[in-house]
Amino acid sequence: MKFARLGPVGHEIPTVVDGDRHLDLRPLTSDVTGDFLAADPVSRVSAAIEAGRLPELDVDGLRIGAPIARPSAVICVGMNYAAHAAESGAAPPEIPIIFLKTPNTVVGPDDEVMIPRDSVKTDWEVELGVVIGTRTAYLDSRDQARAHIAGYVVANDVSERTFQLEVSGGQWSKGKCSFGFSPTGPWLVTADEVDPDALSLRSFVNGEPRQDSNTADMIFPVDEIVYQLSQYMTLEPGDLILTGTPEGVALSGRFPYLAPGDVVEIEIDGLGRQQQVFTAWEPAS
Repeated sequence: MKFARLGPVGHEIPTVVDGDRHLDLRPLTSDVTGDFLAADPVSRVSAAIEAGRLPELDVDGLRIGAPIARPSAVICVGMNYAAHAAESGAAPPEIPIIFLKTPNTVVGPDDEVMIPRDSVKTDWEVELGVVIGTRTAYLDSRDQARAHIAGYVVANDVSERTFQLEVSGGQWSKGKCSFGFSPTGPWLVTADEVDPDALSLRSFVNGEPRQDSNTADMIFPVDEIVYQLSQYMTLEPGDLILTGTPEGVALSGRFPYLAPGDVVEIEIDGLGRQQQVFTAWEPAS
């Protein structure tokens, strides 16, 4: 099952994708929130479709928003592909490297992304996103992780490398938290339809290939990530976990960093494709 949110910023309409149709979920929920995801959404939505309770939505001209309402947390795993660690000049980690992004980095998959003021090293990162479905803390085994996952999304972990690495003070989040730095979607695909350990993921800049890998190459797979995070924090329904990016980013030195007018496209098989135009910084109106 695929959930999406369509409409202007702050006024997105929750929908379920049913073939070529988008069905309005508002008879069931005001939004794709953590509460909705924690309450057996697949069964509830299936029953509502069968009963004819969900009207079809005219989607012509509607913006695609992030498929989850603003999460309480965005938790990220760094250097989770060995080749990306190597291109970053680091050895593969022995335990997951964790950093945080602010919730207001989460925007629609095709929204414009503004390059931060004074940035010269804005970078792209295609990543598999994991959306939590039930409160998760102190899992006893990795085998318990899947029961806590609502679904999966495409995400671009946009990064500013000077902020992240050169003026970081030892923490990466300075380079990760500019507004709009986590384009997400177009859909949340529910966990019952996804094998997170065998997904191809790719990125392109101005139509030229950059990243091309598979989640099978992760150092720490999804189950391990959720298990490990649960030992240090409580994950809430609707929280978003970004699971790391493969090699092929500008940090490698093989490609230029992003400039105004550049177009980034990223995709993951079965989870959809997104595209952002990167724009020059402008002061807020």
